Amino acid sequence: MEDYESDFLNYMRDKRKASTNTLNAYKIDISKFSEYIKDNCGLSLADVNKTTILNYLMDLQSNGRSPATISRTLASIRSFYKYLTNYGYITNDPAYELRSFKSIRKSPQGLSRFQIEILLSMPELKKIKGYRDKAMLEVMYATGMRVSDLINLKLSDVNLEVGYILSHSGTKEHIIPIYTLARDSVKAYLDKRKEIPNSDETEILFLNLSGQPLSRQGVWKMIKYYHKKSGIGVDITPNSLRNSFAIHMLEGGADIKTVQDMLGHTELVSTKAYEQALKDKMSDEYIKCHPRAKYYR
Repeated sequence: MEDYESDFLNYMRDKRKASTNTLNAYKIDISKFSEYIKDNCGLSLADVNKTTILNYLMDLQSNGRSPATISRTLASIRSFYKYLTNYGYITNDPAYELRSFKSIRKSPQGLSRFQIEILLSMPELKKIKGYRDKAMLEVMYATGMRVSDLINLKLSDVNLEVGYILSHSGTKEHIIPIYTLARDSVKAYLDKRKEIPNSDETEILFLNLSGQPLSRQGVWKMIKYYHKKSGIGVDITPNSLRNSFAIHMLEGGADIKTVQDMLGHTELVSTKAYEQALKDKMSDEYIKCHPRAKYYR
């Protein structure tokens, strides 16, 4: 499909006379989408369906991307798949019915506290991998950190004595406290990390068993493994832990501006999506549990 990306860009340049800025936007949007579906879904661009695109757009939203950016991304994806369909590279256009960002806005979905406890208990602390995976899962839930930020954490970003992690999100840095269980898990992993080959040659915190930095796909596979092992009956992605962090913080009474800072959102509207998710959850629970709401809907 990489050749199709080039063909698409050539078509937009030669046939549609797209500007250089427009071509650059198409190239970036399609490349990021391709990376996402490969790392998070194990798919190629040809295997995509409508749900895959919706999940990607919602992932952009929950990671703080503006409505304008998401709308532009959707326009790029629609143009790309329209081209592939018209020229016979694929038979069905997965983006055909997706017309605007407004039609696909949805509250972020997280796990319940009980489901989180189950997931975090899955790694077995017998080998280095179990200690590493336990630390990673705990840190993701403790901080709401994006996978891209997690895999770039350095040893110097972690202060276990005081109890915080310095997260680097783009050009921004922000300090996030971590609870005691997460600190203990990271400390246990650091004791084992010394046994990983060549671990003393890198500052990257989380390594694979060959001493190399983990990839986004490696984190995705790790979470999918423990999801299957846990038997939890809802879909779990790396973003599920970020969503759960935000929703549970707000549920516990955290100030929305504080949660915004921890998530690294540039716009408060992005964080408010988690407030809406909490309201939706409360409404569902009310209707399900209150005797009069249950029977007189």
